[in-house]
Amino acid sequence: MTRRGFISTTAIAAAAVQQRPRNIIFMLTDDHRYDAMGFLKGQSFLETPHLDAMARNGIHVPNAFVTTALCSPSRASILTGQYAHKHRVVDNNNPVPPGTKFFPELLQKKANYQTGFFGKWHMGGEGDDPQPGFDKWVSFRGQGTYSPTKNGLNIDGKKVPQKGYITDELTDYALDWLGKTDSQRPFFMYLSHKATHSEFEPAARHKGKFANAKFVYPKSYAPAKPEQRLPMWVQNQRNSWHGVEYPYHSKLDIEEYYKRYAETLCAVDDSVGRVMEALHSRNQLESTLVIYMGDNGFAFGEHGLIDKRTAYEESMRVPMLLQCPELFGRGKKLNEVIANIDIAPTCLEAAGVAPATEIQGKSFLGLAQGKKTEWRDGLLYEYYWERNFPQTPTVHAIRGDRYKYIRYQGLWDLDELYDLQNDPLEMQNLIESAEHKSVAIEMNKKLFAILEATGGMYIPLNADRTLNQSDKRNGDASKAAQFPASILK
Repeated sequence: MTRRGFISTTAIAAAAVQQRPRNIIFMLTDDHRYDAMGFLKGQSFLETPHLDAMARNGIHVPNAFVTTALCSPSRASILTGQYAHKHRVVDNNNPVPPGTKFFPELLQKKANYQTGFFGKWHMGGEGDDPQPGFDKWVSFRGQGTYSPTKNGLNIDGKKVPQKGYITDELTDYALDWLGKTDSQRPFFMYLSHKATHSEFEPAARHKGKFANAKFVYPKSYAPAKPEQRLPMWVQNQRNSWHGVEYPYHSKLDIEEYYKRYAETLCAVDDSVGRVMEALHSRNQLESTLVIYMGDNGFAFGEHGLIDKRTAYEESMRVPMLLQCPELFGRGKKLNEVIANIDIAPTCLEAAGVAPATEIQGKSFLGLAQGKKTEWRDGLLYEYYWERNFPQTPTVHAIRGDRYKYIRYQGLWDLDELYDLQNDPLEMQNLIESAEHKSVAIEMNKKLFAILEATGGMYIPLNADRTLNQSDKRNGDASKAAQFPASILK
């Protein structure tokens, strides 16, 4: 064989490996913040050996984000590939609109996938009924419980008892289904953990594991100084439901709270290890696309806040790991800004299925393979005010590679601009810096351009899309952009 013929044959073989429908496993963990993995040392005592192994054997995505840092909107964005203002699941109470399409439906119809869902659904209220796109269904109402409960699970539409610790039991069901899949057909497994949602409850084997560990409080924990220009609503929230001085209207200790969080995460890490071992035993570890991520982040004192919802890094940034040695190789980083809306098109490309026209995310499969790919230079973030959690206002933000611009809707306060390169902890608001005025104006324009392009905001023809602080100086509230009536309901 000539060298030319060898190269041609090798290229054809490589293309065949990439084009065949991939087995896909997607693992989602609740409230898992981006740096809460052992190899990142968000806290020095964290132990996640199986997640660490995923990073070594695959790809770590350090700049992974959700487009809304709240359970239901984020999960809907994962399954639809759309922003919240498009799929309309804008909070934890809004129902999923009729006719909404989830990408596993396309996997079933277009590529004959076997599909299974295991865990927290939490969209459209408290329901746990089987949803379109899944052949196998194991879920629970709302947030579920960590400990066993009578009739706590819904399995294919039938109520059954939850017999064990939820993280372990969900993994049991998922692996049992995996073991029964038809080897002649591709599968998609969605393992959606309740953990690490508050109230954090570790498995018995992990309780007290980090009780004596040293916890380091974040640098932005202390009250902001005037020159930092932190918005007043953030400063005032320190003594509220989502603030460190009166967290959840209790005497909660942030240090002890984080340690329970880290202990609860240990069972999730065990779950990852069990999934990988199952793939290994089936000789599918090298060829299966495994994606791990969190549904949103969680603050433990940053900016004096706890919980999520805000556009700060601890809230909107999540862990993401990819593993499929046949496609990606091992031990790499993917540094581009990747979002939860990109999961659907990525899984569809891996399955050889064309994405639906309604999908607003982009597949990052090519990026992960090192291919030259046109990519976003700014990610839209959105959060809509909730009546039952009124402390956090409506937020829109643009997160770029270097700068982040945050704009508040319906609030007479400062916008925010951060230089993430020089100020990764977001402690110096540059919104009133003359040196950065052009950056703020440009990102403001980009924010509205993305919203308009994705159908997220109605802008009157005579609207002057200026910065909030300019509106304040001009005393003209009529210049604020208007939301569509469906969002304001």
